[in-house]
Amino acid sequence: MYSGNQISENQTSSISFILMGLFGDTRHAVLLYSVAFIFFLMALAGNALLILLIHTEARLHTPMYFFISQLSLMDLMYISVTVPKMLLGQVTGDNAISPLGCGIQMFFYLTLAGAEFFLLAAMAYDRYVAVCRPLHYPLLMNQKVCQLLVSGCWFLGTTDGLLLTPITMSFPFCQSRRIQNFFCEAPALLKLSCSDIYLYKMLMYLCCMLMLLIPLSVISSSYALILHLIHRMTSVDGRRKAFTTCSSHMIVVLLFFGAAVYTYMLPSSYHTEEWDMMGSAFYTVITPVLNPLIYSLRNKDVTGALRSVMQSGMSLRRVANGKTWE
Repeated sequence: MYSGNQISENQTSSISFILMGLFGDTRHAVLLYSVAFIFFLMALAGNALLILLIHTEARLHTPMYFFISQLSLMDLMYISVTVPKMLLGQVTGDNAISPLGCGIQMFFYLTLAGAEFFLLAAMAYDRYVAVCRPLHYPLLMNQKVCQLLVSGCWFLGTTDGLLLTPITMSFPFCQSRRIQNFFCEAPALLKLSCSDIYLYKMLMYLCCMLMLLIPLSVISSSYALILHLIHRMTSVDGRRKAFTTCSSHMIVVLLFFGAAVYTYMLPSSYHTEEWDMMGSAFYTVITPVLNPLIYSLRNKDVTGALRSVMQSGMSLRRVANGKTWE
């Protein structure tokens, strides 16, 4: 007797790939996928709320929050590209994905990941200017500069997606079409190819090295200068304020880049299928959930804006109730 997944694979293996999912056929798969669904809803709600607050509250119309809103938008799109397909496959029992769907998923994943790498670098530069060049901050980080930086991030991410996706999908896949992941990630897909991909793997490795090392260099330089300035400060309050301003961003950088460095920069001898899947889940599922929490719970401006919005909503409700009773 065949299971639903086996039937689906037999019917589609000639044209489609089979996503093995995040938790496979473990005993507690239903519970684990339910947790993943809750995380998905939390990421959607948290990032959407953060974007709404930054857009509506005048006190948050600053370069730093403009960058945070873009980060939330990327995270919102990021988790929407990968997780819904995984959850739908678990519910329906159909884990197949067409080559076109796989290519589209890979393109958006590479675009958003690449854009986020450079956005985090732009945010680090923004913090450097705010802490180390405060008098020049309005000039160096005006609205036009911020928009150019964000546009550059999206352009570089899109270039990465347009460069790697067509080449990856052009290779013949004559081995098993079972992708040992819950979405079409390039390294997992390349393992299925039966052609000689050594040169392409080297090209992709160099491309990913640049996509990671250039932003990491900007981030490291920015925070080295910031920490040097903090060390020279005599005011305890000044040190605490400067460190608080940067600490949230430093946590986000460590979370996102840590998983990406493992996936794309460490030699294959350090990789296993289980660890690769956990790394992919970390920066596609966990970080979109954590980022809005980090930037909201650790930020007085955001929590203050949230209180203002909630109070305004309660006031409008009282007014509406009062009119109803009149």
